[in-house]
Amino acid sequence: MSSIRLSPALQKLKPSATLAAAAKAKELKAKGINVLDFTLGEPDFITPENVRLAATAAMNAGHTHYTASGGIVELKQAVCAAYQRDYGLQFKPAQVLISCGAKHSIHNVLSSLCGPGDEVIIPAPYWVSYSALVELAGATPVIIDTTEASGFCMSAEQFKAAITPKTRLLMLNNPSNPTGCAYPVALLEALARIAVEKDILVLSDEIYEKLIYPGAEFRSFASFGPDVAERTIIVSGVSKAYAMTGWRIGWTIGPVDVIKAMDNLQSQETSNPCSISQYAAVEALNGPQDSVEAMRVEFEKRRDYVMERMRPWKSRFGITFAEPGGAFYAFFNVSSCFGRPLAGGTKVADASEFCTALLEKAHVALVTGDAFGAPGYVRLSFATGLEQLKAGLDAIEAFIAG
Repeated sequence: MSSIRLSPALQKLKPSATLAAAAKAKELKAKGINVLDFTLGEPDFITPENVRLAATAAMNAGHTHYTASGGIVELKQAVCAAYQRDYGLQFKPAQVLISCGAKHSIHNVLSSLCGPGDEVIIPAPYWVSYSALVELAGATPVIIDTTEASGFCMSAEQFKAAITPKTRLLMLNNPSNPTGCAYPVALLEALARIAVEKDILVLSDEIYEKLIYPGAEFRSFASFGPDVAERTIIVSGVSKAYAMTGWRIGWTIGPVDVIKAMDNLQSQETSNPCSISQYAAVEALNGPQDSVEAMRVEFEKRRDYVMERMRPWKSRFGITFAEPGGAFYAFFNVSSCFGRPLAGGTKVADASEFCTALLEKAHVALVTGDAFGAPGYVRLSFATGLEQLKAGLDAIEAFIAG
């Protein structure tokens, strides 16, 4: 009998629900079944040409070796220049750490700042990895439920009430995965004032910062004054804005001592991010930004189409949602479908069963809201073409209609 025993942390760790849902869809595809897959939060656009050419140039110039563990100076400078250009925020390269994607950045932050006995406040619905990464750091996630009526935004009162002497950090994702909610500027500032008053650090995950739609406005959390900025740790990257998910480049911006500690950690766990990807990211940030807006406009068209198709579902099927102000997700409540006959007489008891039945019967892949701390909801990524969206929504509607 094997003597292998996993660590306690790994014994409790579950795989990413979004990746697991995508894997199930791929299994059916491998069997020759046409699956309409809306599981992954990944732009379907190719990385802009100028960025691809910069990667080729970097390889030809011999930039194929180790770099400094925390990233090349040129990319840190490009990050600082981008925040000055886009948000009027001034940072120094010493405040920037380049990592292997935003998820890696979040892991670095939590592992550097949190441990046993610490609490981390997380508004729900939340991205699937948040609570898992907090627990891997040995800390305790404190989940704050939000409502569809509030646009899935945590109120200042909820934040203040959740703070205890053990509170180490607030994790805030704006715009949000999975809901697409974009926090109103006044509410963000209210949260920022409480963070200062209670001396709480804020991990502000701003990876969807460039995907904002009419009626919503993005403000970086660090923009509400020096006292807020010194308590803010920004996480972002090139994945969503520049269609560079596979290049694996994210960054953290924060106080110098925190960044230095994270750099020490990264030097032991991964060394540097991919050298070629770093040079490509320099071009993404410093080069023409036309492609960013072109992709945003296309995502807006898709969002408008999805909303137009789904609005009648409230009166027809009792399905509700809060319209997304950013990102590329539709997050909707399917609890009205539980216990009643769906297509083929199928009955489901929760959102996970709904997603399983939808995949098996209609060959449409969504992600259950259970994974995001939101039972009864499901997430659809509209980071795909209008033709596939039409086919998918047709299939979902037919499945729900029974």
